Amino acid sequence: MVQAKKIAFYLITVFVLYTIIASPERAAELVQVGFEGISSAAQSVGDFMSALVK
Repeated sequence: MVQAKKIAFYLITVFVLYTIIASPERAAELVQVGFEGISSAAQSVGDFMSALVK
């Protein structure tokens, strides 16, 4: 099981590096979309907590 996790980790790492090298513009767009999603989720949690306090 540990060996499978290592292999999966290496495959994902190679894929990410290949994506960044092959098309850096697309990789930057994907990172931006990810950060926007995280930001939106954090804003929603903040709004929810504020509504609970009121």
